[in-house]
Amino acid sequence: MPPPSQPARPTPKQSDLFGVEDVAVPSQAGTRVARVQLEGAAAMELDYAIPEEMAAKVVVGSRLMVPLQNRRMNAVVLELLDESPHRGKLKEIASIIGQRPMFTPGLVKLARWIAEYYVVSRHQVLRTMLPQAVRDKPGSFVMDSHLKLVKEPAPAEFEKLRSKAPMQARVLDILRSYKGEATLSQIRQDVPRVATILKPLLKAGWITRSEVRVERDPFHDEQFMPSQPLTLTEEQQAAYDRILKVIESPEKAKPILLHGITGSGKTEVYLQAIARVIERGGTALVLVPEIALTPQTIERFKARFSSIKDRIAVLHSNLSEGERHDEWFKIHEDRADIVIGARSAIFAPLERLGIIIVDEEHEPSFKQDETPRYHARDVAVVRGSLEKCVVLLGSATPSLESFENAASGKYELLHLTQRTDGRTLPLIRIVDMRMERRKGTGTSVANAGILSEKLRAAITARLEKKEQTILFLNRRGFNTSLTCLGCGETVQCQDCSIPMTLHKHENRLVCHVCGSRRLPPSKCPSCHEPGLKFTGFGTERVEAVVREVFPQARVARVDTDTIQRKNQLRDLLREFRAQKIDLMIGTQMIAKGLDFPNVTLVGVLNADLALNLPDFRAAERTLQLLVQVAGRAGRGEVKGEVVVQTYAPHSPAVQFSRHNDFEGFAQQELEQRRAFHYPPYTHVVLLASRGKHDAMAEFALQTLHRRLLEGLPEGVIMGEPAPCAMAKAHGQFRFQLLLRAPKIRPLCRHIQQVIAATKLPEDVIVTWDVDPVSLL
Repeated sequence: MPPPSQPARPTPKQSDLFGVEDVAVPSQAGTRVARVQLEGAAAMELDYAIPEEMAAKVVVGSRLMVPLQNRRMNAVVLELLDESPHRGKLKEIASIIGQRPMFTPGLVKLARWIAEYYVVSRHQVLRTMLPQAVRDKPGSFVMDSHLKLVKEPAPAEFEKLRSKAPMQARVLDILRSYKGEATLSQIRQDVPRVATILKPLLKAGWITRSEVRVERDPFHDEQFMPSQPLTLTEEQQAAYDRILKVIESPEKAKPILLHGITGSGKTEVYLQAIARVIERGGTALVLVPEIALTPQTIERFKARFSSIKDRIAVLHSNLSEGERHDEWFKIHEDRADIVIGARSAIFAPLERLGIIIVDEEHEPSFKQDETPRYHARDVAVVRGSLEKCVVLLGSATPSLESFENAASGKYELLHLTQRTDGRTLPLIRIVDMRMERRKGTGTSVANAGILSEKLRAAITARLEKKEQTILFLNRRGFNTSLTCLGCGETVQCQDCSIPMTLHKHENRLVCHVCGSRRLPPSKCPSCHEPGLKFTGFGTERVEAVVREVFPQARVARVDTDTIQRKNQLRDLLREFRAQKIDLMIGTQMIAKGLDFPNVTLVGVLNADLALNLPDFRAAERTLQLLVQVAGRAGRGEVKGEVVVQTYAPHSPAVQFSRHNDFEGFAQQELEQRRAFHYPPYTHVVLLASRGKHDAMAEFALQTLHRRLLEGLPEGVIMGEPAPCAMAKAHGQFRFQLLLRAPKIRPLCRHIQQVIAATKLPEDVIVTWDVDPVSLL
């Protein structure tokens, strides 16, 4: 189905649909037929005859080149048939792309499920499964020359060579230092023009030369100290033993939810479970939600599996296109036993899959925010079922969907309630910032309302003890808004309905949605009065205040404004671990998963940021973030402390996080969800329209709302069309419609049918999101 915003394409001729051409091969009984999914604009499923010489090579998951009308297109084999159900003649496959199938049979089945569940075309899913670097340039490997020293000249001959051709002698010396074998690139570091002086050495028979493929390894310059398995606690051992039983017989096993408090040793359980899978000849897939977690996770895995560290592959957005290309082919060619990555790594073409681990499974970043809008955690559960492997979901604060699945018996629940080595959870102190403001706390005007008296004293104590501190604020910039004191208007982005944020280091107002920049105005854009006031604060201002209040401290800031170059985050976190930084200020990039033993204090500067968002998950997200960031403290020998600054100290999310009582919060929150028919007791579909003209975008959604009412499946609760919380973004006005249903597929079929039968304005785009994680 073409996107609603685009005019429908002309219907192809019947002959085109079935791959018929003027000169074709007759379809005969017994002739094998490939049903393929075309890529590109003509995303259709067609049948093609398999030439006899390709019969043994064309399998489910193969990527092909096939003829269509007067051109050739890429396609993926979905299934093999003995003959086509279509009468007539079939075109033959033109060629096969690659030496091996680009998709495993399991991934082809998974693509079908994703397409049906999230109501997207299978073409879009298969396209998402292949990284762009692989899809566009499947053979763009870097080649290099491999030089081998096969015979050394006699001593007298070598001395003669050294006097007459010193650079040739130098090449031989370098090869000796590399134990007789090296690449041209390695020798070029010492002999820049080595390629021009190889011919005499080759002719003399002293060396041989062959072409080799060079891996673009993102960790080629890294050194990892081997580590040994740790002794498990009683709780860890019980969880590990149960996981082992599932590894031994995963056919009918349920997904496992490992609910372990921060610092309880979930990662050690993961590592030992993976070791067992590798021993059995299987492979492992590990998903982490944040790029910030990837360096530390990779370091742990490379250290633990040092004997096979070259068989660990990494897939995430921080890699260069070339690195991603080579890492994917490393997996594709069965040269990787363990894959670590972010959301899209769920599509890694691993075979013999033994375990899939989703760490911090509650994280919203596992949800794709563009078509196909899949959730990697849910896709992991389905892939595990299709490929008969263990699925292990881990979190200190599980999503309420996973927690309810465990409570209802769909998942198996394992608990880790104690920190390792007898360490205790940090002491959490709540600071009511309403009282703090009344007291006028602050050593300067700039500090008022940012650092409470209690937090300043705690930071001072840590600096004196040479201990480290993390300050968390999930908001970038210096000031978060510029308001007119006369008319009360806030300076907003022209293309987005949000206030612009001041970034003082560049003296620009920045929109954090579309990225537009402008100089701060000297007068109000609305009433033209000069009385403008900056309000609110972000990480940049916090850094300025901290440097003012603690001039002796070594301070670093971690957010997307400061982390610009590749590996900068990795290097900064290593400096922090090496205690070259006393105090680190950051956004959610540093809020979870990281382990720094010398951090004994965590300050949460504004715990209320997400509480008042118009989203039924607001309290859940707040509790999860508070528990996760608090868990960064006290992971070493010294007990930790957390200071939470809030204007809503009596909020359930704040109070339950203070006592680390996730189950208490879950019980209360689930009661409300059940009463108001929200997930996990229903499925949600968010239907949205957007366009440059607000009236047209609203009209389109109102039209769909009226038509959806006709034949609405039983039990569906449909709201009214309304502006999105962010009513305008990237120059387009946005409206949304929320639907809740006990069963998702009947509702999705109904939505699809209504949209297909509705002619929408050309400049309006309509999208739908199945099981959205955000309603903003």
